[in-house]
Amino acid sequence: MTFTVAIVGRPNVGKSTLFNRLIGKRHALVDDTPGVTRDRREGDGRIADLNFKVIDTAGLEDAEASTLEGRMRAQTERAIVDADLVLMMIDARAGVTPLDNHFARWLRRESDKVVLLANKCEGAAARNGLYEAFGMGLGEPVAISAEHNEGMADLYAAIKERMPLEAEFETDEKLGLEDGQPPEEGVDVWQDRDQPRVMRIAVVGRPNVGKSTLINAILGEERLLTGPEAGITRDAIEVEWQYGGRFLKLVDTAGLRRRARVTEKLEKLSVADTRRAIQYAHVVLLVLDANMMLEKQDLTIARMVIEEGRALIIAANKWDAVANREQARRDYRDRFEISLAQVKGAPFVTVSALQGRNLDKLFDAAFQVYDTWNTRISTSRLNRWLMVMTERHPPPLAKGRRIKLRYMTQVKARPPTFAAFVSQPQELPEAYSRYLVNGLREDFELPGTPIRFLTRKGKNPFASE
Repeated sequence: MTFTVAIVGRPNVGKSTLFNRLIGKRHALVDDTPGVTRDRREGDGRIADLNFKVIDTAGLEDAEASTLEGRMRAQTERAIVDADLVLMMIDARAGVTPLDNHFARWLRRESDKVVLLANKCEGAAARNGLYEAFGMGLGEPVAISAEHNEGMADLYAAIKERMPLEAEFETDEKLGLEDGQPPEEGVDVWQDRDQPRVMRIAVVGRPNVGKSTLINAILGEERLLTGPEAGITRDAIEVEWQYGGRFLKLVDTAGLRRRARVTEKLEKLSVADTRRAIQYAHVVLLVLDANMMLEKQDLTIARMVIEEGRALIIAANKWDAVANREQARRDYRDRFEISLAQVKGAPFVTVSALQGRNLDKLFDAAFQVYDTWNTRISTSRLNRWLMVMTERHPPPLAKGRRIKLRYMTQVKARPPTFAAFVSQPQELPEAYSRYLVNGLREDFELPGTPIRFLTRKGKNPFASE
């Protein structure tokens, strides 16, 4: 079982900065604005030879349970219960505040697994705050500077002291993961044997369409912060899960508004984080509000997913609130086929996150498009197919000569990418490339995944060196 460390404290004391330092990546959003972090975010932390799971939490605030701040605190409380070690952080430059003391009294009940951190101790201005921290009743504070990477040796010692001597960590063998098997000899179409062991599914969409609620319904617990307020999610939050014997990472993302409406720095950071989640995903689940399906912003997000080459699933949430469902399906189908012909046949699943309907169909669709996204086609079969396609509809003339498609091969999967060696690649019309791509999609059963088609000019053996 993995040793778990939770970082807690009031807003703006540097919890996310330390989280990024421990995982070695800038995954958590960091800004001077208090309360940037809202959901708890998990990552694989490391200091020297110590490996552990680290949880970044929202800033602790004294608020009513029904408010957004109160729901954020509930998430932090859950992280404290789940953690083996709690790092209570204060801002040493600001000194010990009444809010720090309030939550220190609360954490003293868990004092056996709490370490007090005095952050921002890189200068003399923090000295008084460090001395004040001794009076909080949580033991001797560890002086660090998360931003400047100071005090990590002392933090290492504090964590190692409380970590079991023989912490048992999960390995690939314990998780039951095995390398993919190579295709049998002579097989023309197969799934890539080197496909990733853990499937990453990013859940994206406009604000307030129910992305976090949908993930909570899938997990069967209130893992992510939800509510009637639009734009609650700011960070891209990864949650590990298992379905049907397959290991998954579900990534909840911030809602994407039209670019013209994004003016604040923090929202720009959230948008960049969502784009990064799409780039690193294998499958992207685009969540729509079934009452306002495929608005312009939905199509913009879908095109972003296609440009990144990710497999796409469309989920119409709040389907239980739709009055005329047949009409809604027709409207969606008409607009989708016109506007997103690049991923013709992408799965469309109607769900209700509040009622937990059709969630199993989402994962059936996800596994289907994921396998399609990993498809490889043998060169011999591709060239037999190319011969049939060019005989059925020959390429046009260019500069008085017929364009020749001499050879074709698949250069990579994820997404399926094909290269054709053409006598005059610059002259091959876009319409003819689309004809070939549509043929690939239909004849090799590649629905719902972007297909990339490249043209290259073969070397002329008779050209002078």
